[in-house]
Amino acid sequence: MTRVVVVGDLMSDTVARAAFPLAKGSDTPAAVTTHGGGSGANVASWLALEGVEAAFVGRRGSDIAGRNRDMELMGYGVDARLVMDSERPTGTCVVLVTHKGDRTMLSDPGANAALLVEDIERCRDLFRQGTHLHLSGYSLLNEGSRKAAIFALDTARKAKMSISVDAGSSSPLQRIGAEPFLEWTQGARLLILNAKEAEVLTGRDVPEQAAKVLTAWYPQVVITSGADGALWYTNGRPEPVTVKAEPIDKIVDGTGAGDAFVAGFLPPWLDGKSPADALTAGSRLAVKAMRHLGARPSLDVMDNPIN
Repeated sequence: MTRVVVVGDLMSDTVARAAFPLAKGSDTPAAVTTHGGGSGANVASWLALEGVEAAFVGRRGSDIAGRNRDMELMGYGVDARLVMDSERPTGTCVVLVTHKGDRTMLSDPGANAALLVEDIERCRDLFRQGTHLHLSGYSLLNEGSRKAAIFALDTARKAKMSISVDAGSSSPLQRIGAEPFLEWTQGARLLILNAKEAEVLTGRDVPEQAAKVLTAWYPQVVITSGADGALWYTNGRPEPVTVKAEPIDKIVDGTGAGDAFVAGFLPPWLDGKSPADALTAGSRLAVKAMRHLGARPSLDVMDNPIN
């Protein structure tokens, strides 16, 4: 199985799960818990759950939260290459989850915003042919980490690695604009994004149409559409390959579902299995993520891998 190097963000998520509809201007009972987060770190953790040899390159603070997040990654079996920042705290995200499972995030990138080219340089041993790079889009959308993210892409291309990129999140992507993002990610073999992000990049609100537009920049495109499933498209095909979403009785927390999808999709895709098989694997892992609080797999799940 191909080794995967993930470059991206590490966060500490404080998740507030509301028991009832939010009472604006008043109090709403909620279950408040703290978990490891950050899109890049989440992908690496779920990959480890899938038995993939995964490395994660990122930055954390010198605080207790950073130490805990570092230890968690090692607990999953991730080769964590975290640079400690003595000036900035570990990134923090407040995740508000409604009683229906919908989520809104308030993010402070902290040390993530200071990811340096030198941090990537220290991990050059990871960048070699036969290894895959997955870059978290958040590292490109954040101005402070952008140079390092672009350097990681350049280093991977020179090493003749395969490359995948996700689009981060629709709101910051819209603030940046489509043209810069498309320019920064030239050379990636695969773009993975959701329908809202695809609309930001293409102006098309129909995923099939957006995918066809995006293949002008990327050889392969995957677009997820929540309950409507996911599609894969490559230039030259008359129609995209689509897979319906796996049914789920109750969404506990949608945080990290997209990251889990990426981690489920990549292993079969890298192993040359059919796009339908890869989409199905991604959907299966996304459902697993939505059935519990937090964006990462529970550490006790490592003793009982998903079949």
